[in-house]
Amino acid sequence: MARGAAMVLLPLLWLTLAWAKQASAAEVVAPAHVQQGALVYARVPSGSRVSYEGRSLNVTDYGTVVFGIGRDAKGVARLHVTPPGQAEQVVTVEIRPRDWPIERVNGVPPKTVSPPPDIARRIAREQKKVTAARADSNQGLGFAEHFIWPVRGRISGRFGNQRVYNGTPGSAHSGMDIAVRTGTPVKAPASGTVVLAEPDMYLTGGTVLIDHGYGVGSNFLHLSKLDVAVGDSVAQGDIIGEVGATGRATGPHLHWGMTWFSTRIDPLLVLQRGD
Repeated sequence: MARGAAMVLLPLLWLTLAWAKQASAAEVVAPAHVQQGALVYARVPSGSRVSYEGRSLNVTDYGTVVFGIGRDAKGVARLHVTPPGQAEQVVTVEIRPRDWPIERVNGVPPKTVSPPPDIARRIAREQKKVTAARADSNQGLGFAEHFIWPVRGRISGRFGNQRVYNGTPGSAHSGMDIAVRTGTPVKAPASGTVVLAEPDMYLTGGTVLIDHGYGVGSNFLHLSKLDVAVGDSVAQGDIIGEVGATGRATGPHLHWGMTWFSTRIDPLLVLQRGD
């Protein structure tokens, strides 16, 4: 069996066996509660029609669906499931709030905080590329693997925390920063397809996006070197580039962000799922 296929089948087998202990094939199994920023895995009868917040979700042959909970989501998430030959079921998942501390980041280039018009237009063009790369997703099964750390190091920035750059309030931090030396190899945390590879984006510098399938994606920012190109298939653990300090960065680190389509999710919660 090919390495990538084996790595995908093992976690899927684990999911199938674990869920089989909790419910019959005719039942829906979802967590009772999750945190803001979570990636949620649920089990539904094979062949079900499923939707979340108006988006139809693809269901794997194993009956797995996945969706993301945003940083600011509140209340309950409602998953609409229609099993074959049955009436629609609405499954609710409680969303538990988190505290979001303020992170002050000083010493970043002023033009990256309050960019002049020409730079602002460049940033807008580059953001359109990123948005387009996240708009679609393939049927790859990397999302079901137990994700690994792309690099190991000190967490210097956490998902969701409010950022203040040079005293100017910015948007909430969209990923997890891991402080390591320039040139440290970056590994793919799960298998997937490279959907964007740009060596010099204004804010994010060397940038790689990987589609792990079913809407789940990873982004790696501030890279000093890219070792992949758009269209490449990567297996978990493959080297995709090297850590750097390109773009809006005050020192070498890897920014690892994760998304479910346009919803930003916390990579640390995804890692904890495999612990």
